[in-house]
Amino acid sequence: MIDTRTHGIIDYLTGTLLILAPYLFGFATGGIEQWLPQILGVMIIGMSLLTNYELSVAKVIPLKAHLAVDVLGGALLAVSPWLFGFADIIWWPHLLVGLMEIVVPLITKRDTRTGL
Repeated sequence: MIDTRTHGIIDYLTGTLLILAPYLFGFATGGIEQWLPQILGVMIIGMSLLTNYELSVAKVIPLKAHLAVDVLGGALLAVSPWLFGFADIIWWPHLLVGLMEIVVPLITKRDTRTGL
């Protein structure tokens, strides 16, 4: 189990990685294989800034909702190479980060004492 502070750190790192990954791993082609992870990365950072946990600037989004969106976004990212037909270009970063985005929320502690 990971605490919500660690989850927040992972969120910001993952969001940044998703934004930079197309350039780091050579799939900045201008297609969906580039834009989907970048859009999800921006969404992860934006949602993290607004989630009711330690590393946010505004505690607007309940943690349970944040974790559910993480799982859904992770599932979309994981299947995206096959769903959108770009697996012949690149697939492994989408699958690996997508699976991580499914697992991390499932092992995040929900602290009911603080309402997180």
